[in-house]
Amino acid sequence: MPVYDYACDDCGTFTALRPMSAFDQPCGCPDCGAQAPRVMLVAPALATMNSARRIAAATNERSSNEPKSSKSHAPGCGCCSSRGLKQPSSAAKSFPKARPWMISH
Repeated sequence: MPVYDYACDDCGTFTALRPMSAFDQPCGCPDCGAQAPRVMLVAPALATMNSARRIAAATNERSSNEPKSSKSHAPGCGCCSSRGLKQPSSAAKSFPKARPWMISH
């Protein structure tokens, strides 16, 4: 159930947990019992996110319900392709006179 804000003429503002079907009906003040109308004290907060985060969330949601098997990978996909990956350099190339089995500081 949502929480709504109300303004009592005598006691001031208060919040009440009410069903959504009673959103437009006045609520009894918890201090004096008088019927208080609903008021909007703050603007409603909207949950927004940028497009990259929204796409990532949609991908995660989709993968939790419909996981792909490893057989569905296509040539050139990021996990199977070696394109763009650097090969580790040999110690002999970077330090020609150093011993390759030693770790330098």
